[in-house]
Amino acid sequence: MSDDDMVEVLAEVGTRLRRIRKERGATLAGLSEATGISVSTLSRLESGLRKPSLELLLPIARAHDVALDELVGTPSARDPRVRAAPISRHGRTYWPLTRQPGGLQAFKVLAPQTNEKPELRTHEGYEWLYVLSGRLRLVLGGQEAVLTAGEVVEFDTRVPHWFGAAGEGPAEFLTLFGPQGERMHVRARPKPSKQSKRSAREGDEDD
Repeated sequence: MSDDDMVEVLAEVGTRLRRIRKERGATLAGLSEATGISVSTLSRLESGLRKPSLELLLPIARAHDVALDELVGTPSARDPRVRAAPISRHGRTYWPLTRQPGGLQAFKVLAPQTNEKPELRTHEGYEWLYVLSGRLRLVLGGQEAVLTAGEVVEFDTRVPHWFGAAGEGPAEFLTLFGPQGERMHVRARPKPSKQSKRSAREGDEDD
């Protein structure tokens, strides 16, 4: 297994641990009692903050009565499709669209209709949003806008911000987030130089 494959496997263990535990209706406290592993360690494993090891995964596999392979999984050598399970957080559903940890992270997000009062927050990074459907309300510093399908915004997350569904119904959007302030780069076709334009005109005249 290559280093890249190993990174991919380890990055997905936490998601599998959380999914299997919830499918069985188990709590962190109950799993802690069954395995002898502290609640804080189990929580850090599921969130990806603790590196999984055999001494941690074996008792968890026994408690859930599953094979160790079901917790660890194996990377696909030929299939490049991302199959990460959706994540629910603060009432929103996130579908991870990238597998590699660090750098730019891509998600599809479904934000339900809400009447919550915007709570602006700040953190390191840079974010890009593209609205797929619905209406997305963005509060950024002293500005506010409502975005509709096909509209795009990007902003420095050190500026106080909040975004959520506006009006009736949910909002669905794509987000790219660079935790270290990375921005998305779009490679465009270079414009023809004056020399190439002149050569093209001369070729037309020769015809």
